[in-house]
Amino acid sequence: MLLPFAMILGMIIYAQLPFEPHGMALAAVAVALPFLTLALWHTPRLPLASLIMAFWAGLCLLPLHGAAFGTNMLARPAYGSFQATVDEVISATPDRQRVVISHVTPTADDRPVSINKARIVIPADPPLEPGDVLSGKMRLIPVPGPILPGSHDGQFHSYFSGIGAYGTITSEFALVSRATHFDLTRFVEGTRSSIGRRIDAVLEGSSAAIGRAMVMGDQSAITDETREVMAASGLAHIYSISGLHLSIVAGGMFWLVRLLFATLPGVDKFLSVKKIAAVFGLAAAAGYMLLAGGLANVPALRSAIMLALIFGAVLVGRRALTMRNVAIAALIIIVIDPSSVFRPSFQLSFAAVVALIGTYEMQRKAPDKDRGWPFQLAITVWTAAMTSFIAGTATLLFSAYHFQQTAPLGVVGNVLVLPVVSLVIMPFALLSVLAMPFSLEAPFVAIMGWGIDRMVDAAELVAGWSEGLTGNPLLTSVALVLGLAGLGWFAFLNNWWRLLGPAAAVLLIMLFGMDQRPDLLVADSTQAVAIRSGDSMGLVTGRTGSFAVDVWSEHYQSEIEANTKQSRCDSLACIVQTDRFSVSIIKNASALAEDCGRHDLLIARIRVPQTCHNKQIIDADDLREGGVHWLVWNEAAARFDIRTAIPNVTRPWRVAPR
Repeated sequence: MLLPFAMILGMIIYAQLPFEPHGMALAAVAVALPFLTLALWHTPRLPLASLIMAFWAGLCLLPLHGAAFGTNMLARPAYGSFQATVDEVISATPDRQRVVISHVTPTADDRPVSINKARIVIPADPPLEPGDVLSGKMRLIPVPGPILPGSHDGQFHSYFSGIGAYGTITSEFALVSRATHFDLTRFVEGTRSSIGRRIDAVLEGSSAAIGRAMVMGDQSAITDETREVMAASGLAHIYSISGLHLSIVAGGMFWLVRLLFATLPGVDKFLSVKKIAAVFGLAAAAGYMLLAGGLANVPALRSAIMLALIFGAVLVGRRALTMRNVAIAALIIIVIDPSSVFRPSFQLSFAAVVALIGTYEMQRKAPDKDRGWPFQLAITVWTAAMTSFIAGTATLLFSAYHFQQTAPLGVVGNVLVLPVVSLVIMPFALLSVLAMPFSLEAPFVAIMGWGIDRMVDAAELVAGWSEGLTGNPLLTSVALVLGLAGLGWFAFLNNWWRLLGPAAAVLLIMLFGMDQRPDLLVADSTQAVAIRSGDSMGLVTGRTGSFAVDVWSEHYQSEIEANTKQSRCDSLACIVQTDRFSVSIIKNASALAEDCGRHDLLIARIRVPQTCHNKQIIDADDLREGGVHWLVWNEAAARFDIRTAIPNVTRPWRVAPR
């Protein structure tokens, strides 16, 4: 069970290195380790050798994946007329489509771009499918870096997906040709689009948006208001296809097939009905995974692999729910898509499944004999509550780190909603899809929509109860590593001692994993500079409503005000003077003669000459290389402690400074 944790640790070490390791060195050690393992095959040191080999495999996986699927990263904006092939339709709304394109070639004398793929926004009409060829005037821009140190790194994930630029079609959008050859991806995308249109024909508003998300994984139409309500009530996982949904669909198909065979007397005498039903359940899980986005949807992929192992165990007569199966599923996902380990979807789903299976495996009192339906109802409610509590507790750290969100009444929300999801929404979603080939889906979709409406009503109720109870600690990446270690301890042991690991992790996170609020934030691609005053922050330069400022406000759970009383500005510079430090934000090079050497920090979006002798300087070169800057005043050293969103530009996924 520790093998996936060792591989994950290797990937973490690789991602944090300040340099790109030499491929020959990685290969030499990778070749030597299997021989070492064979030499220790019949010794007590074999488990340790296996862990070392798994660690090194993790260290090598990302560079191998980068060599196979990585791309050059666009370093500066590119404008021109291009033709490209559609690889993937990420989302489609009445207003626009978001697609991934490849084979981007100029159609005029414009500068070619040396990238594998780009993610662009295009008009909604005509609707596109994978394999179609489009053209138009495009504006391609470099993939932006993290908006805060330790936050989502778009450059990292885009590189390993082969996406080297973002962009839009500004004019002259045209469909050059439709794909003619059969392609499984295009067939699946066409099926998803057809299902989405049929849902929209029956439902509207949030019901249609959530229905599309739960049936075919398209969350693009869900509004921010709905997302906030679902998150506050602990129900955001409901519209993200994962183990809950695949289990209901595959289990429902398993039950339907067994029910069908039960109506045929004597069939069970010459057919293994349970095994046949398991094959149908496996097919349903695979089909649902494809509708949910295929390999790109990590929770769905992980759940499909788990269900494959469960139904496979049914076929061979083995025990299905084991921690070993969790480890096998994790290893498969890590090998297929190693960069997914750094996404919240993998971390949340992996933590929840490990916690649930681990709790299931622990010794407990045998259930009492049947005491009637009231007792069974109470047991069902208790099981739902405990499942929600265990999964919510296991994922709390990762939700707090990635989304700065906790749902204090999430257990209540899940107890209220899961019966509706399990008995109404998902069963009728399955029936509606099965009825679509016969154009008989409308009543099933309507019932599914009724269940979605009741789910949203419950979410709004629980979110209202949660007002004033929400709050979130600020965590560093150290907290994630400690959480991973605690989860590994929990997965490795199979008795009550396994609880010691998570308990120790909580204590260590409180001691070493808590972050502090910055005194200054400096954006790299806009003019925004924010300063803290007490518990709030205000802008010295820049404007509210920009992407960076909105993310800062959301991350620190405090609206950043449009201005601050601590600053005074003129046409040349803005000066911030506090009782602890002074900062000059240069607007014009003419201010350098006066402000150099007079302040604790000088911020300029131009290159500051070496003749300017200031205590600390952040200029255009620093912002290009380091991205967003996070600063805290160090009273003892009488200077700022600085973190940069981009630690270095030496890795292949970084956009090279111009």
